[in-house]
Amino acid sequence: MAGGRTGSTAREGLSTAVAKTRPLSAAIAIVGASAMVVIDKIMGRGKIEIRRIENSTTRQVTFSKRRSGLLKKTHELSVLCDAQIGLIVFSSTGKLYQYCTHPFRMEEIIERQQKVTGTTRIPDHDNGEELCNELVVLRKETDRLQQSIRRYTGEELSLIAYEDLHGLEQQLQLSLDKVRARKVRILEEENSNMYQWVQEHRAEIEYHQQAAVEEAKVRVDNHQILEHFPFFGGEQPNSVLQLATHHP
Repeated sequence: MAGGRTGSTAREGLSTAVAKTRPLSAAIAIVGASAMVVIDKIMGRGKIEIRRIENSTTRQVTFSKRRSGLLKKTHELSVLCDAQIGLIVFSSTGKLYQYCTHPFRMEEIIERQQKVTGTTRIPDHDNGEELCNELVVLRKETDRLQQSIRRYTGEELSLIAYEDLHGLEQQLQLSLDKVRARKVRILEEENSNMYQWVQEHRAEIEYHQQAAVEEAKVRVDNHQILEHFPFFGGEQPNSVLQLATHHP
């Protein structure tokens, strides 16, 4: 009996202690939530206005921190998503920072971007003499093409040798044959289209032709009838119907 009373007393004491600590736990939870709200306000997790930092020292520190974070996030995106990324950053002082997905090179990434967007990059010419030589070659090629065009139009033929004139004649004849063949092909296509159109509208064409023939036949008959009834004075009737309705 003593043991049972002792156990009951212990359970009652534990229940009382738990009941007393419940309000304290609730108060701690409320205080904790309020503290998080206060911390959020203190840490300034709201919207930050994005504008240029006027203080040069602060601007440089911010650039260094955010540059490191940007490069880190870029690397993570490349590794996690198997993305090919080329990142180029120039600081306000002109210093270059870049990241390129391994094992690619930045030139490969840029070349791929140009192919996708359809842009071309002007090659760098460190040697001015090489650039001048390329310009000379291009100028000579342009002059040669212009001279060929003038020859095809019959200009500047006085200085051309006989062999060159013979070759030019053959080229012009070949071009003329191609032009004539193209004309014949166009005419054949037009005739084929016309024939197809006639076949599709044959019934309508025959109907109009038959109607025209019947109308011409009626006119001939009317003319023959009017010749048997000479009319004197006034207006000569031009149809059988007018003759029938005429009162002398």
